[in-house]
Amino acid sequence: MVAITYIEHDGTRHTVEAEPNSNLMEGATLNMVPGVIGMCGGICSCATCHCYIPDAWQTRIPPPADGEKLMLEAVNQRRPNSRLGCQVLVTEALDGIEVELPADGNAG
Repeated sequence: MVAITYIEHDGTRHTVEAEPNSNLMEGATLNMVPGVIGMCGGICSCATCHCYIPDAWQTRIPPPADGEKLMLEAVNQRRPNSRLGCQVLVTEALDGIEVELPADGNAG
C-alpha cells in the first residue's frame, strides 16, 4: 500500500492507503476524501479530481498527456502544478506524497 495525504484548502489532512496501480482520484474517492468527486469515473472528461502535485514530486510522475492538458485548461484555480488525479498512477515512488486540493472543492 502507498500512503497518500490529501490536504483540503483549509489545511485539513486526510492520510489514506492506496493500492499501487490505482490512481490519485481512486485513492481519494474510495476513502471518501472531501473535495474529490471523480464524477467521470477516471476517464479524463470532467476535472472533478483536480489537484496540485508538489514540485518535489513532479519527477516521480509522467507529465500530463494532451487530453489531460486540454481538461486542465478549463479548471478553476489552475496552477502550474495542477493535475487530474485520475491521470496520476499510484506507485511505490509516491509513498508519502502530500496532494493539495483546490478551494472550489472540484465542483466541475
